[in-house]
Amino acid sequence: MSHDHDSADGELLVILRHAPHGSSWLREGLDAALVAAAFGQRVSLLFMGEGVMALVDGQEAGPLGQKGTAPTLRMLEMYDIDALWVEREALAARGLDEAALMLAPRCLEAPGIVELIDAHDLVLTF
Repeated sequence: MSHDHDSADGELLVILRHAPHGSSWLREGLDAALVAAAFGQRVSLLFMGEGVMALVDGQEAGPLGQKGTAPTLRMLEMYDIDALWVEREALAARGLDEAALMLAPRCLEAPGIVELIDAHDLVLTF
């Protein structure tokens, strides 16, 4: 069977594992996703570990004046990036649930995360 891009599988999966503040990893990951989408790639985002904090509403500017991620997250929709996933264990470990998150990502358990990664041609981790 040929590799068919009409399925829900994206071409690119960007895994975001860093908190919004303290480093530029998260912002760089989001920027990479936006650039790929601008070039017509189908992009999925997976928020894992500290990366789930990017989705907590009210993340505006950081303590050192770093730009918050909320404005960038709001841009995802304009770039047709709507395949958003979040690691359920990472939420639970931080006492969060889906109601606390912006953008309504879908929760995945560990086995689902493995399947998601396998379903993508290209995976970038930030």
